[in-house]
Amino acid sequence: MESAENVVKKFYGSAGILSKTYCQDVLHEEVTLEWYSSKGHLVLEHADILALSKDLKHSYFDLRAEIHDTMTQENKVMILYTYYVRTFENPDEELILATFFTVWELKDGKFFKGYQMSQLQN
Repeated sequence: MESAENVVKKFYGSAGILSKTYCQDVLHEEVTLEWYSSKGHLVLEHADILALSKDLKHSYFDLRAEIHDTMTQENKVMILYTYYVRTFENPDEELILATFFTVWELKDGKFFKGYQMSQLQN
């Protein structure tokens, strides 16, 4: 079985959030993500994360993550990354979307329980 750190790095490094099929492959059926953002506290479940995937895919021409750091302890992985996006209206310009700090617990090699904080670019 692939290491927890590799599962997380592969997902973020490949912009996996843009693919519903990939999300379905890596998200545990009982996944939850608690997200603390500048807009407040959200609790996302499986269907919510798939809906977010769809929204991102329809909102941006391209999305990539720059991974700044990861740390692993058993089946828990902390990842610090920045999402960069290109819009459909201006695909030649890359913009910083936000910087994220996320801790994932994996179960059966899939994303199971996550806590995330994000900060929009000023």
